[in-house]
Amino acid sequence: MCPCGFRDQWASFSAPVQATTPGTTAHLFGGKMTSQSARTLLTLDAEAVASLKEGINFNKSQEDGKCYIIYKNNDGLRACKNQCKHQGGLFIKDIEDLDGRTVKCTKHNWKLNVSSMKYVNLPDSFLQDELDVDILDDGGLQLVELSPMDPWLADPREPQELQEGEVKVTYMTHACMEVQLGQKRFMFDPWLIGPEFARGWWLVHEPPADCLDRMCTADFIYISHMHSDHLSYPTLKVLSDRRPDTPIFVGDTSRPVFWALEQSQVKLTNINVVPFGVWQNLDEHLRFMILMDGVHPEMDTCIILEYKDSWKAGFIKNERKKLLNYKAQLVKSLEPWIYCLFAGYFVEAHPSYRYIKDTIVKNKAEDLNALINKTAPDIKTWMPKPGAVLDLGLALKDPTNSAAITNPPANAKIYKDSWDFDLYVDELNSAIGSEIFRHRRWIQFYYTWAGFQNYNLVVRVNKLNI
Repeated sequence: MCPCGFRDQWASFSAPVQATTPGTTAHLFGGKMTSQSARTLLTLDAEAVASLKEGINFNKSQEDGKCYIIYKNNDGLRACKNQCKHQGGLFIKDIEDLDGRTVKCTKHNWKLNVSSMKYVNLPDSFLQDELDVDILDDGGLQLVELSPMDPWLADPREPQELQEGEVKVTYMTHACMEVQLGQKRFMFDPWLIGPEFARGWWLVHEPPADCLDRMCTADFIYISHMHSDHLSYPTLKVLSDRRPDTPIFVGDTSRPVFWALEQSQVKLTNINVVPFGVWQNLDEHLRFMILMDGVHPEMDTCIILEYKDSWKAGFIKNERKKLLNYKAQLVKSLEPWIYCLFAGYFVEAHPSYRYIKDTIVKNKAEDLNALINKTAPDIKTWMPKPGAVLDLGLALKDPTNSAAITNPPANAKIYKDSWDFDLYVDELNSAIGSEIFRHRRWIQFYYTWAGFQNYNLVVRVNKLNI
């Protein structure tokens, strides 16, 4: 199952190379800036995590002896280095703190509210640099430092006024958006046809009828990570048949996005692996930056698009409470004018996913929008339907202008009411008679080649009474 779990992509609209997959090429457009990196500072096992008390916890690394502060409450965990941003003094428990949120620097008595990462004195002086709390599958955690923290602040540009129709954002389906920036068009994470995850996930929204044509004529495509609801090989097969040299951009993750390109038989010839945290200039007005995700930096990525210093888009993900606060904080940090939440519009149709639908409660788009409105009330939120278009030029001039958003026609089909199951069922049935199932040695070879080891292979068998 893809750990996206929630509407795991969002976009915010704002005002003022290494080795690649065989058979691809790489072009880097960035300058000589230092790329963003991730470093694990502290690891706690499940027992140590369970022993964290409500409020402030001081935890020391066994490797280098450095100390870190972890704050725990009902909303989750926040963490930072035990180092005052003023002149580097160490924090200790503040005896005047009555609610278990404040620590005091031993050097100049500066106080930090760890629940908000704001300094109490002097107020509005600094914000403490926060560490990402990565919850591990076994119940442990890691504190991860992204460096630099806010690379998009490098090389600022003077904002320029947008004209009507100059920047338009069109929602397609699930995680797929098309963004028109001047004369260029970007498309993100195109999953436009068929099911993904072993035919377990199916699209809920019906994409616009011309979505494949728009993908094949896009100037650039960005793919955030390798999960098949974002990296859809059946969709990209259409692209490779019609325009294989379309520029595709991915982040330089330690788990390569296109690791299975050769096996997929999808022939794309212009995949660009770009470093994290470095502006990539596409023309005099348009540039983008790919960032590593703070929760899964080895695999997932985010993107910021900047056109005339007027538009930013990003993508993050993961667990429920942490995800809501993490995204709300990032949106607040980017200071967008308009916030758009998308992705997650799929249905787990495969019978083996029934337990997921029955037991896992997902975050709702409305919950995150409410949290954004609470923490940053000046930000406008937009929940689009397939084919809906946002004209950013109009929206920035007057956020209340209803003409800034064009909704699909009243008779447009928004939700899918049928899926082409027969195509995939017939393919599955024909595979059952494959020659490989007649030779035990061949089956063993396949699973050895696929890397199965040190754990049991679970085979689901349905008994049919004929």
